[in-house]
Amino acid sequence: MIAPSILSADFANLAAETRAVAGADWLHVDVMDAHFVPNLTLGLPIVQSLLKATDIPLDCHLMIEDPGRWAPPYAEAGAHNVTFHAEATDDPVAVARDIRAAGAKAGLSVKPGTPIEPYLEILRDFDTLLVMSVEPGFGGQSFIPEVLAKAKAVRRLVDSGELRLLVEIDGGINADTIEAAAEAGVDCFVAGSAVYGTADPAATVAALRARAAEAAAATAG
Repeated sequence: MIAPSILSADFANLAAETRAVAGADWLHVDVMDAHFVPNLTLGLPIVQSLLKATDIPLDCHLMIEDPGRWAPPYAEAGAHNVTFHAEATDDPVAVARDIRAAGAKAGLSVKPGTPIEPYLEILRDFDTLLVMSVEPGFGGQSFIPEVLAKAKAVRRLVDSGELRLLVEIDGGINADTIEAAAEAGVDCFVAGSAVYGTADPAATVAALRARAAEAAAATAG
């Protein structure tokens, strides 16, 4: 699955930018509050407008403080998947349950320096795990390959039947890094500048998906 990140899109033409990635599996929306991360981006009103402009399921990544308060409204608005950060709350399971109750899938995200082991027991309460492969807050950063160990660990649990979970990765994904991520067992790849920085974003989405599928198949074989 490929989820283009509109953090790299033209904010003045977001409706057109959603059409430019026709064929994408999800549309990734980075929500930043200038508190949890040192940047301020999109919020709920933009998400509500995007939902009217596209049929691509919205994948909302909340890089915000107090997700228990702010996450459920994104689900209520119609977002398909709402992800928040493990580092932002003392009770991630409660937040996940509220997101699910509001009608969306619930995702947990971890920063590059956050170990996954303390959260393995609660992942059964989530639909997605978003592994950050850059520090959250800004687009255009370089991929951190060391985080792939987290994806591999969770992939093993999924393959063994202990978890039912989608493994997602965000940060520095492009034609050069997507193969390693696919080989590590990632299911969904967030790509920003690698998609929106090209002349034909929709064709780039298809090319990235094909590259990831080929790498995953080679690993499985």
